[in-house]
This record gives sequence, structure tokens and C-alpha cells, in this order.
Amino acid sequence: MIDVNEVEFNAIRAQGPGGQNVNKVSSAVHLRFDIVNSSLPEHIKERLLAMRDQRITKEGVVVLKAQQSRSQEANKEEALRRLQELVASVAVLPTVRRPTRPTRSSQRKRLDGKTKDGERKQLRGKIKL
Repeated sequence: MIDVNEVEFNAIRAQGPGGQNVNKVSSAVHLRFDIVNSSLPEHIKERLLAMRDQRITKEGVVVLKAQQSRSQEANKEEALRRLQELVASVAVLPTVRRPTRPTRSSQRKRLDGKTKDGERKQLRGKIKL
């Protein structure tokens, strides 16, 4: 679905624990994907840009950081997988809700229940002698 040629990867140093390995090896990956200039269908582009997601910049660029693995290649695959999940979540159109009216019997049941509740609460009052 996503053309790998449209994705830009930058190797960076990972954060967090890891000792000397973290300080000298650039194993983390920044993925950048320009939504506007991509080959995605227009309706998917529009829905991605309309998302209020902190990973999408004002210019319409998705920025993902992957640093779970010690391997740069594994981090690239992880970032690409997360990008594909993001696009797939937007690709599925939500079903249109058609409003319906309650049936007569459900209305009657609701009113009967309210009447019973009211009668039960009436019995909770003070006892008059």
C-alpha cells in the first residue's frame, strides 16, 4: 500500500539505558512520510491530514521514531509497520449511523418501569400514623 521509495529514514542515536552501545551506535530510526506528495488515494490523504495526531506535522508529514530494537534494520521495519497501521486505520470507512425510533412496546416498557420505580420510592417515605 505504501511505496517504500516515498519514505525517508534517518538513523539517530537511541535514548535510554544501554551503556556504551547507546552512545556510539545509531540504531534508532526516524521515519518521515510526506502525505501530500505521496501516491496514496485522495480520500485517504484527506482523512490522514484531518486526524488530530501529534505524529503528523502541520505540513502533513508523518514522523515516527522507532528505537525498541538494538538493530537498525529491525527498527526500520517496526517504523514502517506502524506507518502502515496508521494508514490502514484511516482506510476503513466508518459505517454511517441511521437513526431509528423506539418501538411502541419498548416505549411502553420504559414507562411501566418508571411507574414501578416511582411507586417503590413512594413506599420509602415516612410512615404516618
